[in-house]
Amino acid sequence: MDTRPSWDAYFMEITQQVAKRATCSRRQVGALLVKDKRILATGYNGVPAGIVHCFERGCLREQLGIPSGQQHELCRGLHAEQNAIIQAARHGIPIEGSTAYCTAQPCVLCAKILINAGIKEIVFMEAYPDDLAQEMIAESGVALRQYL
Repeated sequence: MDTRPSWDAYFMEITQQVAKRATCSRRQVGALLVKDKRILATGYNGVPAGIVHCFERGCLREQLGIPSGQQHELCRGLHAEQNAIIQAARHGIPIEGSTAYCTAQPCVLCAKILINAGIKEIVFMEAYPDDLAQEMIAESGVALRQYL
């Protein structure tokens, strides 16, 4: 009897570990890009390399009173999905046709980036209320499913 975790469980457990590296003081999110059962890249949310972390400097969004899900551009950090794609690009790793595993459902900004990067499926754990993101993912034909 095979007692190993399913591939989804395996990748989601790793995604949760990746999220622990996040430097965002509000939320820790992790992402993996996977193809043919191989991890291509990982990402977590936080400021760009060489920039003072938000937990040291303070959260700009909190300072400005910006609620979650609004005005994504007013943040010093990058999202986990964005960082995973950037890491793949920096290292010349093609990601077209891969699956994105995320601890949280992508926001509209990340949804657009994942669609244009050629991601074929997005698997997420925690729902995130972004109707436009869900609408655009559905229209694009990218599969979206919640891992429970």
